[in-house]
Amino acid sequence: MANAQQHSGRPANAFGATAVGTARARLRAARIGLWIIAAVLAVRQVIVVLTTPSDERLTDLETWVGTGGVLHVNGSLYDSTRFTGTPFGGLVLKPLTKSAEQTLGWGWTFGTLLLVVALGLVAARALPQPVSRRTSLLAAPVAVSLLMLSLPVRNSFWLGQTGILPVLLVLLGCFAVRGQRSSGALIGLAGALQPTLLLFVPLLWFTGRKQAAAATGATFAGATVLAWAAMPHDSYTYWVHHLAGVGLGGPADDLANQSLHAALLRLGLDGPLEITLFLVLSAAVAAFGVSRAVRYARDGQLLLAVAVTGCTAIVVSPTAWQHQLLWVLLAVVGRVGKKASDRYVWPVAVVLVMTLPAKMLLPNMEALYPLRENAVLLAALAAATFVPFLSRTSPYYQTPIPTRYADPVPTRFKRVPLVPFLRRVLTRPNLLLELLLIRVTYAAYAKVRLAATGGSNSAGRARAEEHGQQILDLERFLHIDIEHTLNHAVVKVGFLREFFDFYYTSFHFVVPLTVLGLLYWRRPVDYRWARSALGFATLLALVGFWLYPLAPPRLMPGLGIIDTVHGVQDFTKPDYGTLTALTNQYAAMPSLHFGWSLWCGLIIAIVAPRVWMKLLGLLHPAFTLTAIVVTGNHWLLDAVGGAAVVGAGFGLTYLLQGPRARLVTQAAVSSDPEPLKDRTRS
Repeated sequence: MANAQQHSGRPANAFGATAVGTARARLRAARIGLWIIAAVLAVRQVIVVLTTPSDERLTDLETWVGTGGVLHVNGSLYDSTRFTGTPFGGLVLKPLTKSAEQTLGWGWTFGTLLLVVALGLVAARALPQPVSRRTSLLAAPVAVSLLMLSLPVRNSFWLGQTGILPVLLVLLGCFAVRGQRSSGALIGLAGALQPTLLLFVPLLWFTGRKQAAAATGATFAGATVLAWAAMPHDSYTYWVHHLAGVGLGGPADDLANQSLHAALLRLGLDGPLEITLFLVLSAAVAAFGVSRAVRYARDGQLLLAVAVTGCTAIVVSPTAWQHQLLWVLLAVVGRVGKKASDRYVWPVAVVLVMTLPAKMLLPNMEALYPLRENAVLLAALAAATFVPFLSRTSPYYQTPIPTRYADPVPTRFKRVPLVPFLRRVLTRPNLLLELLLIRVTYAAYAKVRLAATGGSNSAGRARAEEHGQQILDLERFLHIDIEHTLNHAVVKVGFLREFFDFYYTSFHFVVPLTVLGLLYWRRPVDYRWARSALGFATLLALVGFWLYPLAPPRLMPGLGIIDTVHGVQDFTKPDYGTLTALTNQYAAMPSLHFGWSLWCGLIIAIVAPRVWMKLLGLLHPAFTLTAIVVTGNHWLLDAVGGAAVVGAGFGLTYLLQGPRARLVTQAAVSSDPEPLKDRTRS
């Protein structure tokens, strides 16, 4: 080191200082970038609300400022079931003046924005220790961004609801203010707005904060008594007649109500049996959930304890409307899984449940309706009762079992892989996480495909038919316009028509899913490579659907193609072919029917151990190409487009991640055959 300093003319630790400075600069850039993302999401949310016609946004504010709203009501607040708040909530907002009412839309929107930012900052500061400097700096913008994307916050912005305030009051009481009495007072105010939050009283009591627990109960009681004295009739209506708000805000079995009570009603239970079962289950969930929360609080994970208690309140509340479900998102801080590869399953599942509609998470299958209808409830129930969050004393809390990666090897191009941190993983990915990502990706693909219609129905049809004529003219120029000839030839042979109709409708999804399943189980290293190539190909195809809507041969008037799959069509309908309930009929270029089949054939040809298996795999794209042409669903050039996006998908995978992991594994461990044997089995 002395020689190095002497010859270089500068201290040897300058290299270390430079590295530290570079790391800090990158961290600063990442932090700025994340705050920019959070700001963009916030601005977009505000613009969406404020640019919506006044009669379509902030509709729940009518319960406050409308003709019969809280500010002007002469009779009971609960003459209409639209107002679901506590009498104390009505008492707090009733004194607002007329001038405040005139600016309430803008004020409510920007006030909600400030509440969300404050909530994100407090939640980020409440992360259980120890946390790295990088985590502490990046947590706040990530938290604000997740809150902006969450359905409860978007609902609060759009409809004008107050669900953010109780959560913020609890977090402020637990993490921001000093003194147990002040802390308890804030949590008590939250309970006065949302009574089931009184579950925080036993959490405080059994974690040694008895003064805070007492202050919570006293504040709740004082606020309730004050409201009762000011509005005795309303208080009686709410607490006695409606049993603490039960029955307010619409039918109890509405899908927006994600409580256990609503789930039992949706399952067909009713009457005394349902009420008894609800009370018994709620008592059990409350006892178990609070005991878990106490355990995590004593373990030093107070934010997780708060989230578990909030999730418990969701489950046991008779009504838990969407704007009251923000507690589930806070449960993302819990750590689950001994392996590093499993560590992302729980947070990804929580984020997906809290940001995406349930229809995107689960397929449209009747057997899955109970799961779809109660997705948020199930997430809250899981967080409250059985998700095995790791204790800070666990050896896996800070250092999970590491993921095994293949060593990098030289490639044909100097800068490949372009994203070096996407290293080749040698172990099988978590199945639940894979299924979630595949399902959400396909749902997004279906929505984008539906949206790629070229504008209105009539405009989309005209543009698609114009593109169809362009493709037909090009094929005629190339002398490959064989669609009409093959279509009519197959129609004349009954068994061929039935075979290709069945092949077209059945094998499109079955074969790719089977290939992915076999790769996952038998060759997990190749699974990641193949999955990435398929994903890139599908993404590129979506761009094609959007930029070049194309009418398939069966939807070209005057061409005479017989639609063997869908039957006789009525071309006189102006909106025909633009959209159906399931898919965009003009998403023909490129053909993913052929593209996915080609992907399957290439994967089988590359990884299959026997020649006959490789040949059998290559038959699938050949049969698919024939099926899409003879049934009239695609032009021959659509298949060329499908082949192009698949080739580009494999190319992007190579550029970003490098060569196949199997080749990497062989090159990296060729000198050590025993590890290679073990890794191949994994």
